[in-house]
Amino acid sequence: MSNHFKAGVVGVGAIGKNHARIYSQLEGCELAAVFDTDADAAAAIVAQYGGRVAGSVEELSELVDAVSVSTPTSTHRAIGEALLAAGKHVLIEKPIADTAVDARALVELAAEKNCILQVGHIERFNPVLDDIEARLTDPRFIEVHRLSPFPNRSMDIGVVLDLMIHDLEIVLHLVKSEVASVDAVGVPVLTAREDIANARIRFESGCVANITASRISPERLRKLRVFQGDSYLSLDYQAQEGELYWKEGMEIVKAPVAVEKDEPLKRELAAFVECAAAGRQPAVSGREATAALELAIEITRLIEAGNAGARE
Repeated sequence: MSNHFKAGVVGVGAIGKNHARIYSQLEGCELAAVFDTDADAAAAIVAQYGGRVAGSVEELSELVDAVSVSTPTSTHRAIGEALLAAGKHVLIEKPIADTAVDARALVELAAEKNCILQVGHIERFNPVLDDIEARLTDPRFIEVHRLSPFPNRSMDIGVVLDLMIHDLEIVLHLVKSEVASVDAVGVPVLTAREDIANARIRFESGCVANITASRISPERLRKLRVFQGDSYLSLDYQAQEGELYWKEGMEIVKAPVAVEKDEPLKRELAAFVECAAAGRQPAVSGREATAALELAIEITRLIEAGNAGARE
């Protein structure tokens, strides 16, 4: 890869500033430009990591080959379309957009412009996931817990679109079967939207996934367990640790899963730069992200319908 691969970041808040940091450190890449509606925030990032402050998305697009978009979800389509129309490779933070219509518009434009569109489903780049995929044959039951304290961000979306969508994308990837039915419940606690939610998804393959997400928990927990006929795998994303359990005779045997620890965001952005440079489709393209978004929207709809019924 040429040393002149130029990356940019639109939106340098809590997430975007880390994109800028990593682009400035990645081999074969440079942080060329940053744009934020808060010009002082953009200037502070440039002072720390290099590059230029762009005055607009359009100006930024003239300075870069590829761009991370870390702005509120409601802006993703407009910003993504402006960058793709200019022929730039784009990584959009999850969720890809507010609606499936907006998501599909981005997917279609990326294909038309022959540009890479990757979506920031960062857990797919957690090293602990690699091992589970190698050992997975026929998942029958998946249980996921993703709990965190209140983030004071992403207030425009509920916990399903904020946190659970990570696990929806992973479960769709692992099961590789059509969804047959969904049950869901969610409760708004600190915001107008659901802050804790549970979804039970039944797949046509017979696999069932039970997924719980909360952003009002006193503790942080990110765990995934997958059960299949002869074994089960337990993964802790946060600790980047895993364990494999299987049956020998009438005994359950346990072994640790070897994990090479690394920063998932660094792996994600390195993969994005490589895909953009080589013209290769990313692990989480717009299509996978759109499928996860559609499922998240359906779960949100079921929760809102259930809550409306409870109030009547």
